[in-house]
Amino acid sequence: MVSASLPALFSLTLFVSAGLLFLVELMIAKMILPLLGGTPAVWNTCMMFFQAVLLAGYGYAHISGTRAGIARQITVHLAILAAACIVLPIAIPRQWAPSPEGSPIGELLVLLLISVGPPFFALSATAPLIQRWFARTGHRSAGDPYFLYSASNLGSMLALIGYPLWVEPQFRLVEQNLAWTVGYFVFLLLTLLCAGALWRCRAACPSEGRPDGEGEAGVCAAISPLTRRERGRWICSPSFRRA
Repeated sequence: MVSASLPALFSLTLFVSAGLLFLVELMIAKMILPLLGGTPAVWNTCMMFFQAVLLAGYGYAHISGTRAGIARQITVHLAILAAACIVLPIAIPRQWAPSPEGSPIGELLVLLLISVGPPFFALSATAPLIQRWFARTGHRSAGDPYFLYSASNLGSMLALIGYPLWVEPQFRLVEQNLAWTVGYFVFLLLTLLCAGALWRCRAACPSEGRPDGEGEAGVCAAISPLTRRERGRWICSPSFRRA
């Protein structure tokens, strides 16, 4: 039987990943501010970096989810998560100092790439990839995995609200960094559990989630291609809501 606890496991994984994703942005900003200050160039560079890496993570998740088999997806993603541990705990190199002449943008981008780039990239790919994994489990809710976004949104909101109100006033930066590192390893363990659950559930959907017949769960997630009308509605709806 496909375990009824699968939604809870996948939701918890997305909750933790989203919280870590937003917390690390605030932490690294607090580390950089004493060196470069809070000038518009510094903030804009940081925003551009995180948005670019986030887009790269989404691109990787899309390519992996559409062109690679389940076994390869699991292997590659777990390897990326493990490789990101090399830069933990996150720190600014002691010998690094901004150049007194010229713009610090180039040096700041290199610093961000080395210090926080790998784990941020790994975390940014989690939401779309984990949702795709859940859609392949054969669970009765697998046909519409987007409810998992609620866990991701909750983690993001709590991180953004909790950092200035509780984390920053109560804990030193060293303690925050240590706690974040522990949280990343917890996230890595949760992702490993999700991968194991997906691997065990492959028998329910023999062709990686396509409805080749009913398995133990009695249902397989049928993912039909999006129509142009659906794509257009998804693109336009956020714009209408913002307006």
